[in-house]
Amino acid sequence: MSSEIFINSNQREIRVALMENNLLVELFIEHNAHKGIVGNIYKGKVTKILPGMQVAFVDIGLEKAGFLYVGDIDVIDMLGLEDTVEPPPLAEEDKDHPFEGKPGRPNHDVKIQDILQEGQEIMVQVAKNPLGTKGARITNYITLPGRHLVYMPTINHISVSRRIEDENEKERLKQLVSEVGNEGEGYIVRTAGQDAERSDFEADVSFLHRLWENLKKKSEGISAPHLVYEDLNLIFRSIRDLFTNDTERLVIDSKTDFNKCLEFCSSYMPHLSNKIELYKDPMPIFDHYGVELDINRALGRTIWLKSGGCIIIDQTEALVAIDVNTGKFVGHSDPEDTILKTNLEALKEVVYQLRLRNIGGIIIVDFIDMANEESKEIVSNVLKQALKSDRSRTRILKISELGLVEMTRKRVRESLVQTLCDPCDYCEGKGYIKSPSTVCYEIIREIQRRGTDNISNKKLEIKVHPIIYDMLFEEDSGLLEEMEKQNNLEITFNVNPKLHREKYYIESS
Repeated sequence: MSSEIFINSNQREIRVALMENNLLVELFIEHNAHKGIVGNIYKGKVTKILPGMQVAFVDIGLEKAGFLYVGDIDVIDMLGLEDTVEPPPLAEEDKDHPFEGKPGRPNHDVKIQDILQEGQEIMVQVAKNPLGTKGARITNYITLPGRHLVYMPTINHISVSRRIEDENEKERLKQLVSEVGNEGEGYIVRTAGQDAERSDFEADVSFLHRLWENLKKKSEGISAPHLVYEDLNLIFRSIRDLFTNDTERLVIDSKTDFNKCLEFCSSYMPHLSNKIELYKDPMPIFDHYGVELDINRALGRTIWLKSGGCIIIDQTEALVAIDVNTGKFVGHSDPEDTILKTNLEALKEVVYQLRLRNIGGIIIVDFIDMANEESKEIVSNVLKQALKSDRSRTRILKISELGLVEMTRKRVRESLVQTLCDPCDYCEGKGYIKSPSTVCYEIIREIQRRGTDNISNKKLEIKVHPIIYDMLFEEDSGLLEEMEKQNNLEITFNVNPKLHREKYYIESS
């Protein structure tokens, strides 16, 4: 599938849009003040070991310590064991970006307390950015990505990206890499390595070997915690990771970065230089190509389908719930056919939104109930097929009797909403606030409680929002007068528009 890459770059941020068939499918954002750290290599210091969970916390110089699982520790290198212990297996989906995978299960019986000790210094690589209250996930298996392959200096393993499906080509690539690489070290041929020649791999291997030797020398001369290697910025990572043979062009609106891209490509990928263009139009690049509209649409809760149906996306702390509704679509035949058509249209939009919004973790899709088992099978098969275009690993369970699909999607970085938005200051992220009538009833109940105090000539000053004040006197003024007489109260109000609508203060005097 042909693609295009549009890059909006300025002093504050870099935004990269990956387009397929003139449609935004992935958006990457890097703020210069808050750069992502996935792929960075640190010399860290072990601060705490939890034998019960078989994890260790490592200080790498960030606000929160990194999280290191026992399965992500190279026991061969750390303990000097014989090379008979296999590293944690990489999922096929992770072979293009192995440092983005989940921690592997340990293929050994060595306990973390026998490998590490508190205060020990260790070289680690960030596998996942800090998210929310969690620190960065780190690994001791170092991976250095090049253009055509990924170099794993501590792993004796050669494999090929799952996106290269031709078995003969896979065997050719494995043989080629085994010849140009060092014996006993690991290499993964990336998707961009398909149809590559021996000279392409030799250039990558030579560069990556020199890089690793320099990193080892640098780490020996510094004390932890310290940054040893910083991955490329978003622009160069996009060229390295997204710029494939199917990419028609890369368009960038910064002349300075345009020249840097040409220089980068002339050194590493000269055949791509003629596909890089400088955007010169006065209209912002994302406006010109319609990207801004797609971004704004991706932040909405409801997405309308062409048929008149819709999907509603709700993101919570634990999972993401997606509800499919027929909406305005009533169909022209039997109800089962209408439901099937809506579900099929909705699932394509669901897959697209998952990728665009970079939604990860546990996902529940509530399709419209289908009575026919054949319809359920069709929806399930089409969903699995549609997810093949997603670069992130997904796992799907069968449609339940309630019409629910449970699935997981690998979460490496923050979702688009988490990147671009903050929780609402007014509702504190709940998505709702108490109604004015509810707040009024609370105030009345509190006045009743204060009226039971055995104090004569009680004065109450109540501070409220204007909306609450209006409702109290429109609907409950008679009740307030009666409460004043019965409880010997004197009630005055202080209206403050700066107060939160849910908040009120009652002061006695």
